[in-house]
Amino acid sequence: MMRAVGYGDDDFKQPLVGVAHAWIEIMPCNFNHREQAEWVKEGIREAGGTPVEMNTIAISDGIAMGTEGMKASLVSREVVADSIELVTRGHLLDALVCISGCDKTIPGMVMALARLDLPGLMVYGGSIMPGRFQGKDVTIGDVYEAVGRHAVGKMTDEELHELETLACPGAGACGGQFTANTMATAFEALGISPAGSSRVPAIDKHRRRDVMKAAGKRAVEMLKEDFRPSRVLKRENFDNAIAAVMATGGSTNAVLHLLACAREAGTPLALQDFDDISARTPLLADMKPWGRFTAVDMDRAGGIMLVLQRLAEAKVLNEHAMTVTGKMIGDEARAAKETHGQEVVRPLANPIAKSGGMMILKGSLAPDGAVMKVAGHLMKPSRFSARVFEREEDALTAVLAGQIKEGDVVVIRYEGPKGGPGMREMLSVTGAIVGAGLAEKVALITDGRFSGATHGHVVGHIAPEAADGGPIALVRDGDTILIDPESRRIDLQIPDAEVRGRRATTLPPEPRYRTGAMAKYARLVSSASEGAVTGLS
Repeated sequence: MMRAVGYGDDDFKQPLVGVAHAWIEIMPCNFNHREQAEWVKEGIREAGGTPVEMNTIAISDGIAMGTEGMKASLVSREVVADSIELVTRGHLLDALVCISGCDKTIPGMVMALARLDLPGLMVYGGSIMPGRFQGKDVTIGDVYEAVGRHAVGKMTDEELHELETLACPGAGACGGQFTANTMATAFEALGISPAGSSRVPAIDKHRRRDVMKAAGKRAVEMLKEDFRPSRVLKRENFDNAIAAVMATGGSTNAVLHLLACAREAGTPLALQDFDDISARTPLLADMKPWGRFTAVDMDRAGGIMLVLQRLAEAKVLNEHAMTVTGKMIGDEARAAKETHGQEVVRPLANPIAKSGGMMILKGSLAPDGAVMKVAGHLMKPSRFSARVFEREEDALTAVLAGQIKEGDVVVIRYEGPKGGPGMREMLSVTGAIVGAGLAEKVALITDGRFSGATHGHVVGHIAPEAADGGPIALVRDGDTILIDPESRRIDLQIPDAEVRGRRATTLPPEPRYRTGAMAKYARLVSSASEGAVTGLS
């Protein structure tokens, strides 16, 4: 059967190396994966292996954002992991190279590598180039904020349309430190991606030889060395990944995905660990969506390894952690070359903040924890008046209609892993809040997700979620909610008797999906505080 599709006798004498990717025709993030797969296959053949290309699915967060389709995104992470695992097991492949792109393909592929523990690695397909609008670099995040500005009359129809046509100029994943680049950063720091591979933009001329072909060759070398992912999926490596996320002000989705990957690898990791590491990690990279620079700027400055070089100097990096290159991460970081005069990565003596880009809150509203993005913001304890919404669309409508006022906290619930299902991301809402000029005047709380929040007092991943009977299900319009970053607290400030009364009378809404993949996911998925995985026993 393999002869029928072009394999021959020489191919059968060599190890079979899977080349998994997530090519799809609807988005730039993965659009060039088939071309990149050919480059990986060149490297495999040159190293003495027989490449076997396979394809999995992908959902674009950027396109699905703010719609019912966004519920499919987190579900797709499990499908990506499952499908790569099944093909690799079913065809008894010997090694594996996974080419990732959009948000959920990155952790999904690392989850598959952890399950299989065959010699292999993940290589990121690279970031999109920034667009140019009115003399400034722009990303997809600027479009979301522009929708809010347009809604309050601060941008014309023509300006919004021009920005929308310019923001994404070609192949590659979203250009700010959104989830894709955050996870690429994290996994290079963790060591499951080769050092220096994530920094190179998707369409850069160096990507073919220096990244993709090199990844194919390295996979065959790993097979010969019996070098398996379990050598790098250790606790010290995960700590490095978390530190890299915190130092770059990365997406809060990193919490969800690193927890999931650690669970697949059998590595102990808890929500509190993120707060502990963030507290000792300086915020060094001035990255969009909350900062000034894109992933392409990071590449020009010296790349992710430059950030790790700083963290090594700060004694935050576990320098002896192994990477898939066969070298320790400290040695890889020391080899990074900083571009003279670059402003993307701050020196240790002048960090953007002394601690990292997010923190973990707990309290009466989130007994199991919640994630707060604090990159670039100095926030004091604040009390807000609740405006409660059962769906993201209703909250966005209220923001765009000017119904959210200073001092409000937008509470969006039944959007968690089970309740959504699929834990939608609220970038449309946070972007609209910023665009409407309410950035530091209102808060947002959700049992769903947010990634590219560019203003303070945004708290997501509330656990337990509303659909699991979490306290967020009990909030009513007008309730007072305290968000206290200094003491890591988030509390619903109503009397205990009122809590008990509401709990006795509060019923969850009927499930939105009763059959198919979404219903199956809702039945199987764990809490966000455990990574929202579906393989728990």
